[in-house]
Order: sequence, then C-alpha cells, then structure tokens
Amino acid sequence: MQHPPDGTKPAVGPILHGGDLEAARAAFPDAPEPWVDLSTGINPWPYPLPPLEPELWTRLPAPGAERRLREAAAAAYGAPGAEHLAAAAGSQALIQLLPLLRPRGRVVVLGPTYAEHARCWALAGHAVETVPELSRTDADVVVAVNPNNPDGRVLTRDILLDLAERQHARGGWLVVDEAFVDTLPEASLCGDVRPGLVVLRSFGKFFGLAGLRLGLAVAEPGLAGHMRAAIGPWAVAGPALAVATAALRDSGWIADTRVRVADASRRLDGILTAGGLRVVGGTHLFRLADGGGGTQELYATLARGGVLVRRFEWNPKWLRFGLLRRTREEVRLHALLSDATNL
Repeated sequence: MQHPPDGTKPAVGPILHGGDLEAARAAFPDAPEPWVDLSTGINPWPYPLPPLEPELWTRLPAPGAERRLREAAAAAYGAPGAEHLAAAAGSQALIQLLPLLRPRGRVVVLGPTYAEHARCWALAGHAVETVPELSRTDADVVVAVNPNNPDGRVLTRDILLDLAERQHARGGWLVVDEAFVDTLPEASLCGDVRPGLVVLRSFGKFFGLAGLRLGLAVAEPGLAGHMRAAIGPWAVAGPALAVATAALRDSGWIADTRVRVADASRRLDGILTAGGLRVVGGTHLFRLADGGGGTQELYATLARGGVLVRRFEWNPKWLRFGLLRRTREEVRLHALLSDATNL
C-alpha cells in the first residue's frame, strides 16, 4: 500500500494492499476464526445504513442525486459549492484518472506514502520521483498525502497553499490526498480550493463503508467539470449516492465519531506500548509502531493468532495497526503481544 523508500522509482506491478483476509487465511490456515483485521485504516464503527427505496436498485442514478451528493459533500468538507466537486467510484478511481488529464511530464510524490499515486502517474507515462520533503521543484505535478499514510505526517496549510500558488504559476498542479483528514478537519484545504490545487477525499474510510466505493475530488470549477466529463454518467451507484448523502449531512454522527476514534486510537497506543512496541506515528484511524529487529516475527505471531496487521517490505521494523472494534479484540491483541514479548 505504501511507496518504497525515498529516491526509488515507483513500482508499476501489483502492489500489496491491506485487507486481504483470503491471502491471510491461505498463509496461516490454522489461525483462529474470526480474524481481527487491523491491516486497513477503515473506521470499524460504520455509519448506520438508512432505509433505501427499492427503485435505487432498479433505476439508473438520477443526475439530481449526484448533484445532491456533491452539495452535501461541499457543505461537510467546507468547499465553496457543488460545482467544485467531482464524484467517482472510490478515490482510487480519481487517482487513476488524474494522470490521464495532463500531458506527460515530471511528477514528484512526497514519500514514503500510498504507492498508488506514483504507480498511476508512472503507468500513464509520466516521469515520477519520490522525494522526502517538499522543497522548491520545477515538477509539473506535486503529490502529497496529508495526513500521510502510514506515518501520519501533517503538512501545514501555509506550506501547501504556497506550493499550490507556485504550481499554478507554472501551469502545474498540487494534488493533496486527504483520505484521512476527516479526523483532523482543520488541516483540510477544501475551503481554500484554487487554480492549481486538486484535493482528493475518501468517503469510505472515516464513514466505515469502504465497500460503498466513493471518492470525491475538489478543484476549481473548470477542472472539476472536466473531471466530471471524463468520469462520465452514472459513475456512482444510486444506493451509494443515497447513503453517502445522508451520512455527509449527519453532522452529529460525524462529531461523535471523531471523539470515538480518537479515544480508540489512544487505547490502541496503550496496548501497543504495553506490548513492547514504540508508537512512531499514525492518525486517529490507524497507528504506526516500530517493533525493532523482531517485527517480522511479530507479524507472523499475530497472524497465527488471527490478527492481521499491515507490514512494509521497505521498512521491516514498521507495523501499522487499525482500530479495535470490541473489548475482546483489545484483549486478544494485548495477549498476543504479551506472549510475543515473553518469548
């Protein structure tokens, strides 16, 4: 899921992502069921699905429904209006689309981070470089994930907005992926959208409905309209439009969930620290821990105990942990970490 160390060329082959329980079961067939999947950064307390009209399953999505979704998203994200947004079947679809909307050029990705950004720009024929910091650059496109995945690094609004202005001056873009910003809304740039800036938002992570497949891009109206045209009609399913519109309008649930996941992330930090790990970063939807030289064995120990976490081939000391939904899952992880520490 994440990009290899800084300075390397992006991989264009398959990328290992989290959430693959089928592969975990095949690799560890004797692990107890049910598995506890902590390998993603998806909220384990999903938004409660509202009742849906049967015709949402039998009719093509209405243009008005897509417009109402964009209006709800603009209000929730603080964007100027619906005309600044484009919706697609997941932020991954937008990550794949953006490289096709520009002539081939130079792309800089702030890394290490979510590997699909570099991969998709490279597959579209762009020259891609991963850099450890955002210094002055003459790249046509700069990509930053904020907060970053997996370490949770947060770039200041001043830094990003200044970079967006410089990119626009040279006819370039700054693409800011805010997939995990819902728990830190003050860091979002959706209210500051301007020429040269493209902000990506992921619906499924914070709302815990990753299977719904919805992503939104926020940009100046001309570019947002160009993206909508490139995406085409009926890109988001009718049921998804209805659920997401209701969720984005539910300010009470959003506020309560921010508190809930923050509390859960603090409890997780306590479990990881008590288990001998050092928490080195993350967001309120996932935590990043350093296990030192025994991290790869710890990964296998957890998997044999039916707990799947995210490992990184390019940093064998790191493991990423999603939030625990139930007390019994917290007890299970604590026991496995304690057993591993006492080996």
